Amino acid sequence: MSTTTANRQRAATLDIDRPGSHRQHEVLRLLPTPLLIFVLVFLGVLVLTPVLYIFLASVNSDIGVANGEFWPSTVTFENYSKIWTSVGLATGLTNSVLVAGATAVVSAAMSISTAFVLVRYSFRGRLTILRGLLALQSVPGTLMVLPVFVLFSSASTYLGIQVIGTQWGLFVTYLTFAMPFSTWVMVTYLRGLPKELEEAARIDGASHLGVLFRIILPLSWPGIVVSGIFAFLLGWNDVLFASVMTRPESQTAAVALQIFGASQEGGAIPYYGQMMAAALVCAAPVVILYLIFQRYLVGGLTAGGVK
Repeated sequence: MSTTTANRQRAATLDIDRPGSHRQHEVLRLLPTPLLIFVLVFLGVLVLTPVLYIFLASVNSDIGVANGEFWPSTVTFENYSKIWTSVGLATGLTNSVLVAGATAVVSAAMSISTAFVLVRYSFRGRLTILRGLLALQSVPGTLMVLPVFVLFSSASTYLGIQVIGTQWGLFVTYLTFAMPFSTWVMVTYLRGLPKELEEAARIDGASHLGVLFRIILPLSWPGIVVSGIFAFLLGWNDVLFASVMTRPESQTAAVALQIFGASQEGGAIPYYGQMMAAALVCAAPVVILYLIFQRYLVGGLTAGGVK
């Protein structure tokens, strides 16, 4: 009888220790199942209620929104067709996709190579660079607007290069702030990758670039996606630098929304429906981006998914 009980306890212990087992999830769960369901439902309602209100307001009339209607009395999708002319959203979205997309791609490509050198090689100034990456994250963007504007104005005056008002000037600005964060994300991720794979590749005769492109790069896609998405969001959501560094033909979607919202102040009834519709259209690319790369985001945020 005691032997049977011991075998059962041993089997239960092995089942708990097995990675990914149902028993292991039950042991690691902090809340009981009913309370966990209640918390998840509450958080879901808390997050989705404002989104639902924005959508309902976008298909409602301006008078209905002004009267405080949650459910629209008359449903119309005219607001989604008017925003392309009244808000100037087509030009803004095009500029945002080009600038933020280029920032994400270049920042992710440069951060993986920079992080590889900082993590795998020892040289003078390495710790200073790593500490500098952290220090740059604490500098508020408002302190950098004037220096960046003066620097780019000087380039136009002394070098004859037009930077302010161009898409590539805004791209350089975003890349300056995205690179430190993306590099630090990749440094954290690469520290979790086993060095034995690189050592085996070097024994087989792989060069430094061969190790980077054949070993590190295939294993680092989750971290690369995370750093790229955060760099994309930096350019997509920015209003401060985009409002200073752009012209009407190069302004981003965030600036277009800001200008449209400011133009409604002091009017009889603001165009609530068009504002809500434009906000949803601007948020849609980010949501789609998360849905496409969500499986990479989980592995990238855990910093080292290979053991």
